[in-house]
Amino acid sequence: MTRKKTFIVLEGVEGSGKSTQSLLLSERLALEGIDNLLVREPGSTNTGEKIRNLILQATELNPLSELFLFSAARSELIQNEILPALKSGLAVVCDRYTYSSIAYQGYAKGLDPNVISKINSIATERLEPDLVFLLDIEPELSFGRKISDSKDRFEKESTEFHNQVRKGYLSLAKSNPRIWNILDGQKPKKEIQELIWQKVSNIIA
Repeated sequence: MTRKKTFIVLEGVEGSGKSTQSLLLSERLALEGIDNLLVREPGSTNTGEKIRNLILQATELNPLSELFLFSAARSELIQNEILPALKSGLAVVCDRYTYSSIAYQGYAKGLDPNVISKINSIATERLEPDLVFLLDIEPELSFGRKISDSKDRFEKESTEFHNQVRKGYLSLAKSNPRIWNILDGQKPKKEIQELIWQKVSNIIA
């Protein structure tokens, strides 16, 4: 079944549970008979996945280069996946979006958030989500969830770096409460899933 165009984004620091909740939301939508597309940033296109590997495995990459690489992957995702899906009536669930660039390359790495926003606008054709869920959790706690020994470049950053990322997310969320929803990332997975669904079900009804 297809409904009105619905674009939902999940954000959070590393280990916050956003990827898990993105998958659970996509599955719940499908169970409710709502056709949907689950994507992630960067990635979900051939070019996007190559850029993802480059970004995450690079030993050195300055913040501006990071921003342009993320933006290139984002443009590919928008043009090849998200916009076509929305136009065909599918709901879209996106694991990270433009806000990650502001939090990571802006708040944590010092780039001007206004510059980032302008580049984001070009890459996305100003496409804004209907809902954004921030799974908020202190980095010291979220890192305890990471069981893999093979950490990418961002996961290896300092706790202070990730605290700045979190600060950025909270600032973004508080600046636009109309679409942002801050959820306690320490709550049980099932409880978070239900809180997300309560909000989503209101806009797809």
